[in-house]
Amino acid sequence: MSTQAASMQLDDFDVLIDWEKLKIWLSTTEELKSVSINSVSKLDGGLQNNVFLIKTDGQDIILRRPGKHLKPKSNETILREARVLRALSGSAVPHPSVLATCDDETVIGACFYLMEPLEGFAKSGDLPGDYATDANWRRAMGEELVRAAAALADVDHVSVGLADLGKPENWHERQVARWRSQLEGYAATPGYDPGELPHTDAVGCWLTDNLPSDRQIGLVHGDLQFPNVMFSLKAPIISGVLDWELVSLGDPLLDLGWILSSWYEDGDPDGKSPMVKPWDGFLTRRELVEQYCQLRGRDATQVPWFFALACYKLACLLEGTYAASKAGKVPAKVGDSVHAYATWLMNKAQQIVAA
Repeated sequence: MSTQAASMQLDDFDVLIDWEKLKIWLSTTEELKSVSINSVSKLDGGLQNNVFLIKTDGQDIILRRPGKHLKPKSNETILREARVLRALSGSAVPHPSVLATCDDETVIGACFYLMEPLEGFAKSGDLPGDYATDANWRRAMGEELVRAAAALADVDHVSVGLADLGKPENWHERQVARWRSQLEGYAATPGYDPGELPHTDAVGCWLTDNLPSDRQIGLVHGDLQFPNVMFSLKAPIISGVLDWELVSLGDPLLDLGWILSSWYEDGDPDGKSPMVKPWDGFLTRRELVEQYCQLRGRDATQVPWFFALACYKLACLLEGTYAASKAGKVPAKVGDSVHAYATWLMNKAQQIVAA
């Protein structure tokens, strides 16, 4: 490897990358042993992980690693991400290709993997390029999200070696207790009261009493929405689905429910704006459901259960940030904003179950 870009010239981002050790490791990696690193920049990569764009003489590389302060399963989660992405190779699921994986945390302080960059953007807020000016491109965004969800659901998790990715037994029956216990666990935080989240009892009882009859088990991304999907700027297509840290086994219809929960329509409860703008031209929720069920042969009458479950699950998860704000670990403004969205989700869930 060339030494023209000495490690002292590259930012270590508060010791998130040990360049000397990384270069030695790269020199032993067949796919990347001849690369010459020129520069590095830190990208937006979510709350749990750090993502870096490394420019070399031959190609750009994305490095993804956990945060500086590792949690008990941080390394396990990042390696699982890489494993899932490798397993998806050759499938119809748009995803980044993994170039190399490192399970030795002594190299840069955590396990990590390297992958090919994707063209396009992943964001909420104002849309760029033709997405901002052409309603047909915005319509295609919904269609592409549904196709990606259906393609992931079509993957045979057993044949690609992911049968151990979760616990499929009684998955549907276990969901309410699983996420309700998560919510109630925050009660140990001084100043936080789980009772502040509305409709948890009513929605939980409805989910328990109305278990779906149309059930499948497969891969579930777990957070399929605009900020976690890279859309191409060259054509209205998905370049790749990102942020696979929540992937597990479950009923793939939950990914559709997640998309529906992120959507915006007239008649929704107050307190939420479209995730991206402008919003005119986007498919309706009904059209999203019809497309998915046509692609996968699922029963559309069962979808409200998964829609309500997605709202319930995400609300319970988000309350963790609100509880942390009560303990002073997260800015109060952030906590209040997250709690407002969790409240909207439960109001939407209540609207679904009351329909």
